[in-house]
Amino acid sequence: MAEQDCLFCKIAAGEIPAQLIYEDERAVAFRDLNPQAPVHALVIPREHVASLADAQEGQASLLGHLLLAAARVARDEGLAEQGFRTAINTGAGAGQSVFHLHLHVLGGRPLSWPPG
Repeated sequence: MAEQDCLFCKIAAGEIPAQLIYEDERAVAFRDLNPQAPVHALVIPREHVASLADAQEGQASLLGHLLLAAARVARDEGLAEQGFRTAINTGAGAGQSVFHLHLHVLGGRPLSWPPG
């Protein structure tokens, strides 16, 4: 998928509205439209990366930044003390439906293991 057709690229650029809960120069976080927990946010890079499998060595700093942004979202949403889950679905077989790297931040209820 070309970047100009990417739903999450359009959200990051402000072309499509989303309920933003965090943003900085490298990442954006917004509420999932189909939440699987009381708190379900997506953290995405502004830069288009199709999936974790497509990330390159030169993007290590970006990947770390996304994890730090996810932790901040969890704190801001009141999940830090009770616990939260982060998940990255990579590829259609793992449930990735939008091919722009994104981290799920889930919490607000007990989360069972294994997921799925």
